[in-house]
Amino acid sequence: MNMKQLMTKWADNINEKNVLGEYPRPLMRRKSYVNLNGIWKYAIRETKGFPKKMDGDILVPFSPEAVLSGVNRQLKPEEYLWYKRRLPDEVKPEKGSRWILHFGAVDQCAVVYINGKKQGKHVGGYLPFSYDITEALKEEKNLLTVKVRDYSETCYYSRGKQKLKNGGMFYTAQSGIWQTVWIEKVPECYIGHLKITPLYDQSSIMIQMEEEHGIKDIDYEVTITARKMWPVKASGKTGKPCVIMIPHMRSWSPEDPFLYDLHVRMGEDSVESYFAMRKVEVKNDKEGIPRIFLNNEPYFEKGVLDQGYWPDGLYTPPCDEAMIYDIQKMKDLGFNMIRKHIKIEPQRWYYHCDRIGMLVWQDMVNGGRDYKSWYVTYMATAMEGMHIRAKDTRIHLMGRQDPAGQRQFEKEMKETVRLLYNHPSIVTWVIFNEGWGQFQTKKMTDIVRAEDPYRLTDSASGWFDQGCGDIRSIHDYFFPLHVTPEKRVTALTEFGGYSLQIPKHSMYEKKVYGYKKFKRKRELTAGYEKLIKKLIIPNISRGLSATVYTQLSDIEEEVNGIISYDRKIVKMDEKTVKKLNEKLHF
Repeated sequence: MNMKQLMTKWADNINEKNVLGEYPRPLMRRKSYVNLNGIWKYAIRETKGFPKKMDGDILVPFSPEAVLSGVNRQLKPEEYLWYKRRLPDEVKPEKGSRWILHFGAVDQCAVVYINGKKQGKHVGGYLPFSYDITEALKEEKNLLTVKVRDYSETCYYSRGKQKLKNGGMFYTAQSGIWQTVWIEKVPECYIGHLKITPLYDQSSIMIQMEEEHGIKDIDYEVTITARKMWPVKASGKTGKPCVIMIPHMRSWSPEDPFLYDLHVRMGEDSVESYFAMRKVEVKNDKEGIPRIFLNNEPYFEKGVLDQGYWPDGLYTPPCDEAMIYDIQKMKDLGFNMIRKHIKIEPQRWYYHCDRIGMLVWQDMVNGGRDYKSWYVTYMATAMEGMHIRAKDTRIHLMGRQDPAGQRQFEKEMKETVRLLYNHPSIVTWVIFNEGWGQFQTKKMTDIVRAEDPYRLTDSASGWFDQGCGDIRSIHDYFFPLHVTPEKRVTALTEFGGYSLQIPKHSMYEKKVYGYKKFKRKRELTAGYEKLIKKLIIPNISRGLSATVYTQLSDIEEEVNGIISYDRKIVKMDEKTVKKLNEKLHF
């Protein structure tokens, strides 16, 4: 079936010399910053060896499958994707300094070379990685080369919703570099990791800082500033926690997303960061019903599912403003939470949630072998309707039979928590979704809680609930819902999925994927209103504490978004959606 290429409203304004040029790591900013996005050379080959000739230009960081890359070609699992570019003249050996090369994300397996010398190999398409390339640099004409292989769904590596043959709830597979590539200059001894934990009830923060090479007991200085507040100064040592009192503490919430600025200096190195004072937990309310509490008050989380796909950039947003638009539009509609669905975004996306005031439930990215849909989708849906709880031991049906794949998932899960730990907007970790690649759920829950005891854990979103975690997580598109309180919080983490195809704003003319179809905006709005009043509002008093509507935008065949895929049309009446959200509270 022919697919129409849609373009977002930002596509025409992309500047090849300044593509996604904003600083990519807002939580640890240095003055040194060399952005490498832009025009690179690429080649696609079936052999491992360096290509003698490149195929043409590619606009990094857009994947070759994305039209914005200028390539618009699918990388196959048996093929290799090569990138090449010259480093800027300023990147050269310099006494007393090191050059660190950063990749925001490369899907799935990447080998990096400087002047033909291998710097390292990274496996996993969703997490950042970096190399100290100093020893490989020459005085001039330094060449960066990257070799990529992407197995998509033919292997157990994390893949999210990508599929080589897209359709329905699975989307175009993308590959290669899809987040910003950049370089920074640091001193010989430099800050490697900064961990900030708000101790809300003590009006304090705990800082844990590590020198890149693990050297302990190095002195560092901290300065905290905010509007109308005298600077707070403190000192600490690497490898040891440093607790700092925050005078006249101001809480962070979606209604008041107040951020404190943080400056850290260690020897010749210094970084800028920020933090917020907020607390999330599960407690019983006055009626004895488990609720989510934000800053010691019961707080109803009204969310929307967001999969982070773009018609022109696929995984990569066309610009910073595009990310801001999605978050701000959902907030304008009255939502206070986004469930980031089996994708890890560029770190600037979370920064915008922090400053705009949008709670985030962050999914781990699923992987594994082929999922048996008759089991994880159709039978699981039926069992959920009959309140039958299936165990997570049939790992061959869930695609998680490879021990190496299990280890890779656990490794990436830990790295995800550590990467995003400092973002105050993130309040819940979602480990598994609908049985995709699910295994040893209780063990994975314990690991996440050990990494981060300050947030909530949704261990199994949808079905295959094993009774662990903080949340009884329900997906309900077809059945009546009657919530009964239990020891955990009850959340409806997927519902709705109502579809409306908008001519000229849909990728397919005839194919419509969604859970209930409407033909006009007013009909969709009326259907949504009926759903909220019948399914959601009556269940709040029974114990429902959070909801996630499917979904923020259309994606390819799926036309069940609140917004069209090209982000040009809001498909429901905005005032009605906002008024309905205002009714969702305790």
